[in-house]
Amino acid sequence: MSRQPPDDEASAVKARYARRAAADTRYSLFDPTALQALQERQRAVLRRLARQGLTDLPALRLLDVGCGTGGNLLDCLRMGFAAEHLAGIELLAERLEVARACLPASVDLKCGDATALDLPAASFDIVSQFTVFSSLLDGAFQRRLADAMWAWVRPGGGILWYDFTVNNPRNADVRGVPLSRVRELFPQGRISAERLTLAPPIARVVNRIHPWLGSMLGCVSPLRTHVLCWIGKD
Repeated sequence: MSRQPPDDEASAVKARYARRAAADTRYSLFDPTALQALQERQRAVLRRLARQGLTDLPALRLLDVGCGTGGNLLDCLRMGFAAEHLAGIELLAERLEVARACLPASVDLKCGDATALDLPAASFDIVSQFTVFSSLLDGAFQRRLADAMWAWVRPGGGILWYDFTVNNPRNADVRGVPLSRVRELFPQGRISAERLTLAPPIARVVNRIHPWLGSMLGCVSPLRTHVLCWIGKD
């Protein structure tokens, strides 16, 4: 992987997002494929937290790295997290403004490069990232961000990770992050993982026939392109 200075990679991420279509309806929840993926992930996240014994959600402090327009933080509120214990970091100011408009004022939102953010060590029970690392094409930048996230997690907490593992030949702006890379980034973590999310190109085709078919094929592990990990810190 290339090795760019941090500022270069942050600028590159902004440019990649700017190239994306402003009105990409593939992620609208009116699309059965997007809705199925979201609901499956929500169920899996709750199962994962329960397995770790993290069921007192209002007492947990969570930081979402690359929080975007706030969708994942909204999901956390619906699950039962307390707004005053939620925080988010987002590189793109225009996306963060959308999050500010839809989230309670007590959610702590910060704009900027997460690798340059000065946060107290061990200050969160959970640090999450959802499809952020697949947008980072510089390996050294990935390492710096992973190290920062690890430092922010308290002992006994963990990192909640969701990202895709395979490359998209139609999109050179993203790169799959296999589980072996997750292990490289967090060598001290206790990693438990499961595959999720029917490959979107397949899901879009079969859901045109019937959403039930997408749900059935989504049970076939080799057809799942994403991984959900809990990376525990002893």
